[in-house]
Amino acid sequence: MAVKTTDSFGRPLVAVTGMGVVTSLGQGKKDNWAALTSGKSGIHRITRFPTDHLSTTIAGTVDFLPQSDKGASALTFALADLAAEEAIAQAGLSLSDFGGPLFLAAPPVELDWHHRLRLYAQSDRARGWRSLLDAARNADERERFDECQFATIADRLADKYGTRGMPITLSTACASGATAIQLGVEAIRRGECDRALAIGSDGSATAEALIRFSLLSALTTQNEFPEKASKPFSKDRSGFVLAEGAGALVLEPLEAALARGAEVLGILRGCGEKADDFHRTRSKPDGSPAIAAVRAAIADAGMSVDEIEYINAHGTSTPENDKMEHLSLSTVFGERIRQIPISSNKSMIGHTLSAAGAIEAVFSIMTMREGVIPPTINYEIPDPAIELDVVPNVKREADVKVVLSNSFGFGGQNTCLVMAREAG
Repeated sequence: MAVKTTDSFGRPLVAVTGMGVVTSLGQGKKDNWAALTSGKSGIHRITRFPTDHLSTTIAGTVDFLPQSDKGASALTFALADLAAEEAIAQAGLSLSDFGGPLFLAAPPVELDWHHRLRLYAQSDRARGWRSLLDAARNADERERFDECQFATIADRLADKYGTRGMPITLSTACASGATAIQLGVEAIRRGECDRALAIGSDGSATAEALIRFSLLSALTTQNEFPEKASKPFSKDRSGFVLAEGAGALVLEPLEAALARGAEVLGILRGCGEKADDFHRTRSKPDGSPAIAAVRAAIADAGMSVDEIEYINAHGTSTPENDKMEHLSLSTVFGERIRQIPISSNKSMIGHTLSAAGAIEAVFSIMTMREGVIPPTINYEIPDPAIELDVVPNVKREADVKVVLSNSFGFGGQNTCLVMAREAG
């Protein structure tokens, strides 16, 4: 029987033909999946920089790469590069002539400390900040300039892999990785390209980031046992754990993927987004933007809520966000939400910020392919106000055909993805 290659709206079905991932658990899908399904935590004490005066001294940093101590920009590129190479190779496409657009989710760019210290060394400190500005104006260092350009990482990736057109770099807070995938899906649906490369990457676990999130009371300060610190949906959750990583997906029209004999790993069925202007960081108390994003993704997939069989939760482990996610899901799914398995990868890898949506999309598709749901670890004290089947502490075998993956970001930036194991 012929495989249907369009959805109920007549649009091309979008297939995933390659995936790559790097997290604090390791490099590549094999190592990450083995660790994730065994309930292993990648969260550890920070050794990259001094933490003497920081409230939070743990993170899910990626410390095993040569670029790990070279600054956020260098590490974000390295993570994206490794994930992209793994994804493109799995898709069986050229590593130098990809032939489609690049959509990159990346963190905001700022001058790294090693550059700042160099500027200080070149300045007349007696003149204060004016001397520092003079030093910056007189510095003739192309590397420093490039690292401060938001588009530099995408440009380097585009040059290396031969993507087409101007690469798009986006930053929509914690929804960024999922938004990059959405942009790729929509470009294919519009007939603008034959394939797209969507990447979410973030190597910005810096001292400054820890301070900023601490000032927002968003980070946990339970430093004594790092592997126990991230506990989504638990009553004693106290904040998220900052982390690094990257996820990459090769997207193609299903018809084109089948025609060239590519292995179809999964189908991107629906994308939903909703933003609000309630607050720069807080979620709207009634959860309406998150509710709308979930409903929009399911509607875009042409599906009903009854067809969702597993939810890869945003699950940050902050008191407010977990409560809001439960509110949104219980509103959309009603009483059935208690029976739908839900788990949070962040309990093990931490919150990878700009990369989270892409990394979790990779894990969602692997959940369907492998027939195993990763657990939510550290779930020891259930929150009676959050009645969910969080797949506590131990993986669960399950035949999952359709997944909803949530990415709810600061500033009310919400993106949800519906993925299916097969086209039918």
